[in-house]
Amino acid sequence: MGYGRSDSYRVATTQDKDEKESPKKKAGKDMDDLKKEVPITEHKMSVEEVCRKYSTDIVQGLTNAKAAEYLIRDGPNALTPPPTTPEWVKFCRQLFGGFSILLWIGAILCFLAYAIQAATEDEPAGDNLYLGIVLSAVVIITGCFSYFQEAKSSKIMESFKNMVPQQALVIREGEKMQINAEQVVAGDLVEVKGGDRIPADLRIVSSHGCKVDNSSLTGESEPQTRSPDGTHDNPLETRNIAFFSTNCVEGTARGIVVCTGDRTVMGRIATLTSGLETGKTPIAKEIEHFIQIITGVAVFLGMSFFVLSIVLGYSWLEAVIFLIGIIVANVPEGLLATVTVCLTLTAKRMARKNCLVKNLEAVETLGSTSTICSDKTGTLTQNRMTVAHMWFDNQIHEADTTEDQSGCSFDKSSTTWVSLARIAALCNRAVFKAGQDALPILKRDVAGDASESALLKCIELSCGSVKAMREKNKKVAEIPFNSTNKYQLSIHENDDENDNRYLLVMKGAPERILDRSSTIMLQGKEQPMDDEMKEAFQNSYQELGGLGERVLGFCHVFLPEDKYPKGFAFDTDDVNFETDNLCFVGLMSMIDPPRAAVPDAVGKCRSAGIKVIMVTGDHPITAKAIAKGVGIISEGNETVEDIAARLNIPISQVNPRDAKACVIHGTDLKDLDQGAMDDILKNHTEIVFARTSPQQKLIIVEGCQRQGAIVAVTGDGVNDSPALKKADIGVAMGISGSDVSKQAADMILLDDNFASIVTGVEEGRLIFDNLKKSIAYTLTSNIPEITPFLFFILVNIPLPLGTITILCIDLGTDMVPAISLAYEAAESDIMKRQPRNPQRDKLVNERLISIAYGQIGMIQALGGFFAYFVIMAENGFLPSELVGIRLNWDDRSNNDLEDSYGQQWTYEQRKIVEFTCHTAFFVSIVVVQWADVIICKTRRNSVFQQGMKLADVYRLSTKCVAVHNFSFCPHLPSWWFCAFPYSFLIFVYDEIRKLILRRNPGGQITHMLCMKISSRTSTFEIIICQSNQNDLMNNSLVLLVSLLLSSTSLQAGWKERPTIRLAKHHFLLNVPPLSSSFSPPSLLTRQHALYKKMTSHPSSSQPASPTRNTKTNRTNETGEGRGVQLFVRVLCPPFYFFYSKSLQHLTASNTVVLHRCVWTAMEKGEGPTVPRPSLSQQNHKGATPVSTPVHTGVSTAVSNSRFCFKKSSTIICTLNWVEKKVTPPHAFFSACVVVVF
Repeated sequence: MGYGRSDSYRVATTQDKDEKESPKKKAGKDMDDLKKEVPITEHKMSVEEVCRKYSTDIVQGLTNAKAAEYLIRDGPNALTPPPTTPEWVKFCRQLFGGFSILLWIGAILCFLAYAIQAATEDEPAGDNLYLGIVLSAVVIITGCFSYFQEAKSSKIMESFKNMVPQQALVIREGEKMQINAEQVVAGDLVEVKGGDRIPADLRIVSSHGCKVDNSSLTGESEPQTRSPDGTHDNPLETRNIAFFSTNCVEGTARGIVVCTGDRTVMGRIATLTSGLETGKTPIAKEIEHFIQIITGVAVFLGMSFFVLSIVLGYSWLEAVIFLIGIIVANVPEGLLATVTVCLTLTAKRMARKNCLVKNLEAVETLGSTSTICSDKTGTLTQNRMTVAHMWFDNQIHEADTTEDQSGCSFDKSSTTWVSLARIAALCNRAVFKAGQDALPILKRDVAGDASESALLKCIELSCGSVKAMREKNKKVAEIPFNSTNKYQLSIHENDDENDNRYLLVMKGAPERILDRSSTIMLQGKEQPMDDEMKEAFQNSYQELGGLGERVLGFCHVFLPEDKYPKGFAFDTDDVNFETDNLCFVGLMSMIDPPRAAVPDAVGKCRSAGIKVIMVTGDHPITAKAIAKGVGIISEGNETVEDIAARLNIPISQVNPRDAKACVIHGTDLKDLDQGAMDDILKNHTEIVFARTSPQQKLIIVEGCQRQGAIVAVTGDGVNDSPALKKADIGVAMGISGSDVSKQAADMILLDDNFASIVTGVEEGRLIFDNLKKSIAYTLTSNIPEITPFLFFILVNIPLPLGTITILCIDLGTDMVPAISLAYEAAESDIMKRQPRNPQRDKLVNERLISIAYGQIGMIQALGGFFAYFVIMAENGFLPSELVGIRLNWDDRSNNDLEDSYGQQWTYEQRKIVEFTCHTAFFVSIVVVQWADVIICKTRRNSVFQQGMKLADVYRLSTKCVAVHNFSFCPHLPSWWFCAFPYSFLIFVYDEIRKLILRRNPGGQITHMLCMKISSRTSTFEIIICQSNQNDLMNNSLVLLVSLLLSSTSLQAGWKERPTIRLAKHHFLLNVPPLSSSFSPPSLLTRQHALYKKMTSHPSSSQPASPTRNTKTNRTNETGEGRGVQLFVRVLCPPFYFFYSKSLQHLTASNTVVLHRCVWTAMEKGEGPTVPRPSLSQQNHKGATPVSTPVHTGVSTAVSNSRFCFKKSSTIICTLNWVEKKVTPPHAFFSACVVVVF
């Protein structure tokens, strides 16, 4: 199976062809340029300056001659396609990449061995030939399977091409002409109207109600107004630039072309996306690492026995045959197919959970993810604007924003609400599309912009049919919303037959609506708009705006009948009616609310050690509000702005390190260098990037990758495609996603739901676990397959196991059980571990090899040899007689070979016995593999805890059927029983091994007996015992606890900080956690200690003997976790030492080393001074305390002392110091900290 992520594209460039520069250097330079901000400056120029720059006329446009000159200079207005990779090259990558190369080497060696045998023997055995053919067939079949499964990622540029318009309307020499879009040049005067696609980047020179859809480029979900006036320094946010391939949704506009082809913003994104190079996936690296291990073992064994064969007197040809045989025997022939099928099964399972995987290797990559950079709109949110709050009757009311309308509601009987709802329904151009009456209101499609659609659905849900309301109040006049007035107005007939007055309703920017209002409706009655109500309005407006919601104001007035009688001709161009002195009714605010499942999904990510970063093009306030709503910014965590507001100080006076959360604006991000970017990502745990450009999204991804993170990126627009391509795994949206983003991504969310990503993470972690089990199971049979060949060479016995029977095992009986391990259910802590560290947590490591080869494999080999020797003995050849008999046994001319009892055997008779041994050895391996597949179900749990399923029985029955079909030997049923004791021994041995692991987590025995632990998850409790001396806490406890919380939790990767408890004398007192961010741990190591009341005089002091009932914290799963014990004791008065058996093996030198590391680091810090601890060199007794002021820089100590905490070791940190103003040793105390990994 190949490991390529996608094709590598040449970067399109528009530099002069005569420029001499190496392609590699040129491509790198182009990529760096493309990552910079958009180099458009025309939005800051006046129209006249733009005309002069491009030698064009604002009325006549370019001349034909000038246009032809520019076309030759700049080239056609088209995206430069990268060279495509031929399909045969892609197929060859699958055929010769990754694990396939190892099988090809094995096949070639088999053919070579057969060729040597054919050249030197009259009747060569065909085993090597058959094995070579089978290996070749396995690689070809698996390669074809992978190729068809992973056909992807080569059509990114084709998706961009689909966005390019075919025709454009230009004005040249004063005449309008329709030309091919490729012929548009810089300086052309282009005219666009609603429904057109923008043919190039335009500087708008005139506009009439023009709005464009920039969602694919900037992420803005609402149509954006285009006008000649520059409104922002950022070209992506200013109103006087229209971008290539975006759609004009309404109105008309004229503009001067400023960029074409690859130089457009869209062209730069296309070039950047296709030119990005991506590395190998984590699973590809794991397979490569596995190949290195297997190749190393095979070559080492092969060369060793080659030399040994020469020493033993074999000819060099025989030694070469032995060399090839041993190397081939180490190749697990069926593992490639097993891994491919396991990944495919997981991909299908993920597809049923709305995660469509385009690249099989991406299945596991998602499980390794440590950082998710998520888009906001449509992924974290519902992708529908929804009314969230209303302000009327001087109260803020919360609307129901849930997807299933199961949330809170409000009082709908208020007269003011009825008036507010009527305005929202009538002053609204949105309508439901036809034929949707049977659908729920929230799922209906609406023709209209997002805000009016939200109002329409809200009123339809609350008040009934809006269509009926509009029919009763027919519209007679309307002024649409525009950027100048910032309001929308409509006039309607009154639904009261007894009242002939016209009703004028208006909505718009709240401050504009307030300016036009002289009264306000309260409890259904109009009251003057006094200062008190204006202040209430401002407070509510600011509160709703601070939630990141879009706020609209609503007002109305009944026009007097005497001035505006029935049939009055209202003129909306030259307004002939009153638009002031209206009655303010209320506010309504809208937001795209979070999806219901997202907060829980974000919480699962945090529990799993995955950092979730929001990257959006939305406004920072809105982004921050959504981030808090979904839990990306945790409750209680503050940004720099929050801290400044709380302390009422300028932001510049706040230390950024004090804020765990931060919201970074795109304009600020533009000015950050790489070091500052790394600092933000490293020191802030909760991050939101707002108003980001496509280039900035890419920079964010690269920054996370520099931190060593495995990065997943979600996105749906063209603007997301560079980040999707660069990420370790790109996740596109299946519903709202553009074709470009889907092509650039590795995985597609069919339901656009962030929660589906978390499901994918769990599946990815599960497949890694199960692949590890499957590989452990598969590799175990290598030892009983290799050892017969080694004995054949070294001891000169007849060959116990043939090549064909090895193939029957690897490609027959072992395949189904190995694949079936992919169906193993997830263990309960799978989403509570830290992400897998690719540098440390390998798919195949030395401990897995130790178990497969050194432990279980050896027992299996014993079982096979036992069956072999039993059969030989039954036929007259005792074990002592077999040693050294090989040459005579294989001699075709020797037909009178005598056995242990003097019986003579012909060559054909001997071969029948030998083949019978092959079959019995084969059956023995299958029998012991029964036990192997059972024990591989778990890492640490007992099989009795995990239980057996029907699928497990199916695995074993499949092996039995396969053995029966493969074996045609008389008396075979009786030889099955030879291996049963060894199968039982494997089962019992492994159960004892797992019991030891569960009883002694983290000990040396555990270290030897278990596979390498891939993740860590532990929670614990600190209990501190102190005496009556009040200043103990002030001077030492805070320092000690802070050091522990920071250093040990950071180093060990624990997801939760510990709970602190204080034990005073004989009583245990609960103490609240030091910070609201501490989570109550789910598993606690409770060290309940009772201390006798201590005397205050050293002469009468005796060592305290704490009685404790220790319950060791262990993870209850199989190998994924570790037990952790943390003891903290503050003992007083002097020289009281906490005694524990687990500390006896420690030396004073361990203490001193850690001692110095911690306190040397503290001397560099800042803060209040405390006495320096003494270094105890005499087994923690008899030390003379030394009082030296030092600084308590806890954060500095943490960063410099983390290396002190090592795996598979127990470290004691003894801090001894004395209090100021107290004569030693009365206040002397010792704090003993023990961390067992």
